[in-house]
Amino acid sequence: MLDYVVKLTKDATQCSRDDHARLWEVGFDDRGILQITLIAAWFNYINRVADALGVGRDLGAGAVDPAAGHLAE
Repeated sequence: MLDYVVKLTKDATQCSRDDHARLWEVGFDDRGILQITLIAAWFNYINRVADALGVGRDLGAGAVDPAAGHLAE
């Protein structure tokens, strides 16, 4: 499962039916594969949004200042 998630994170276009077959072989069904995919993709999305806004980093130019409610100067 983790190999699939890493591949999804690095380049989702490289995920294939073969990856799904490996997950089926170790006991995941279609619903499980969908859940793995959705959760990993959601975390990737949220992390990219946070990175783009500077959330969790030292406040510098362009980072979000949660206390001020806007981008830092």
